[in-house]
Amino acid sequence: MMKWTYNFNMKKIFFLMLLSLTAMASASEENLSFPFTSDSGKYWQYVSDRTMGGISNGQVTLEQDAGISFAKLTGNVSTKNNGGFIQLRSRISFANSDETGKELQGVRLNVRGNGETYHIFIRTNDTRSYSDYYSATFQANTNWEVIDFPFSSFERKRAPDSTLRAENIRAFAVVAYGRDFTADVSVSTVDFYY
Repeated sequence: MMKWTYNFNMKKIFFLMLLSLTAMASASEENLSFPFTSDSGKYWQYVSDRTMGGISNGQVTLEQDAGISFAKLTGNVSTKNNGGFIQLRSRISFANSDETGKELQGVRLNVRGNGETYHIFIRTNDTRSYSDYYSATFQANTNWEVIDFPFSSFERKRAPDSTLRAENIRAFAVVAYGRDFTADVSVSTVDFYY
């Protein structure tokens, strides 16, 4: 098993590179795929509630097992001190995704974990505050499982009647959130599908 660890000092300000869809996506496929590799791992970052005074702790490691490369988010989520999250996050943009004439319909993850419930948080150009985002939940079981999340299934925290549109997406995160628990979730691919 190969293992690379990405530990981030939360006191530093991270500059996130914008992922280029044309560089990461395969033109022959019916989705825009973001697999986790040693090259793509640099576009993702670990973030916790410690940026806001919370005490949750964790890490993200990039690992490989049985030919599958994946990012693994582990740690302890604590709601003390108004905290309650750890996450694996990246900035993305679909500003040019409509050049194909098709509209993206949702996101697909290949995941496994410890049986706990996790979240996807998506921030868009119209979710300006830190506490405003679109979200969906999933359970990460011990075996790899592909889960589809149509954009219509995401709910916006501060405006429940809003519709998530791909061209407005600016950040994507897999999040352990909202309660005291031990997190262990792995993601091998993030695919946005038509």
